[in-house]
Amino acid sequence: MHYILKDENAIYYEVGFSCDNALLIVVGEEKYFITDPRYTTEAKEHIRGAEVIEAKELVGAASALLRRLKPKKLYYDPKELGCIELAALQKLPLVLAKRPHLSWKKRMIKTEEEIELLQTSARLNRRAFDDFASFLCEAEGMSEKRLQFEAKRVLSRYGEYDLSFEPIVALNENAAKPHATASSKKLQRGDLLLFDAGIKYRRYCSDRTRTSFYGKDIKFTKEQNFSSKRVQKAYDIVRKAQEEAIKRARPGMMAKEIDRIARDIIDKSEFQGTFVHSLGHGVGLDIHEMPFINSKNEQILEEGMVFTIEPGIYIPNEFGIRIEDMVVLQESYAKVL
Repeated sequence: MHYILKDENAIYYEVGFSCDNALLIVVGEEKYFITDPRYTTEAKEHIRGAEVIEAKELVGAASALLRRLKPKKLYYDPKELGCIELAALQKLPLVLAKRPHLSWKKRMIKTEEEIELLQTSARLNRRAFDDFASFLCEAEGMSEKRLQFEAKRVLSRYGEYDLSFEPIVALNENAAKPHATASSKKLQRGDLLLFDAGIKYRRYCSDRTRTSFYGKDIKFTKEQNFSSKRVQKAYDIVRKAQEEAIKRARPGMMAKEIDRIARDIIDKSEFQGTFVHSLGHGVGLDIHEMPFINSKNEQILEEGMVFTIEPGIYIPNEFGIRIEDMVVLQESYAKVL
């Protein structure tokens, strides 16, 4: 298959290097990395299995290369290339064929090396959660905005690691928004605190969420004791839904079947209809990639796929609860990373 890539992570997966201004053309077994003079030196130092072509105008260089190589068909991911790039390529004597999620599909089943990188990322993230919990013990009175800032400092170990995404630190009713924006609300003893964060290790992401009670101290373990009976009941249901979905996940199941396991537990409780998002998503070089674990996806899951399992209950203006772990499908079970 002949194809062109622009996405940084898609290119990195192919050749071990990428930057914010590059194209990768693959024709048969040959790969060509086209970038501008700012990146050519570094590209030549790090790229594996590709010829580096320096050009000030990337699409023009790509067009000239394709005219010389003469592939009859070139696949591309429609979410990567813009109108100007497509217009230039459409002038060539070849067929441009759409292949949605071209790179995601190639990366869906992780290699042993990738699983090790993801596991390392997840372990470092868990350690960062513990470090942030220690910080929180002395953080009473700090706003969500300040806590989010401090979380980034702790997660990155003062810049040693990049973050998978902007962390979420949400208190009480703000936690009822699955992707809550940090507010000026201040942390007080007795609060519910939802923390969703991840770091990158050698570009591979991690993703974890814990919902905890802020008493004399705080721990990001699954064993939690809330002062409110209603909150505790909701928490126990989310925990059961998450643990049951992990326990029953197997290769050969459809993605929607795993979503249904967790969703049924919540919907059969008094909190029916409060689980408002999908159960999970693939994780790799991107924080959200295939497979998507939702109520409609009939994709058959396979050994080596890595994804999150993160059910939740969200009661607007009251509270929100989510528990999330990354798992890898192995021969007959899902292993928590």
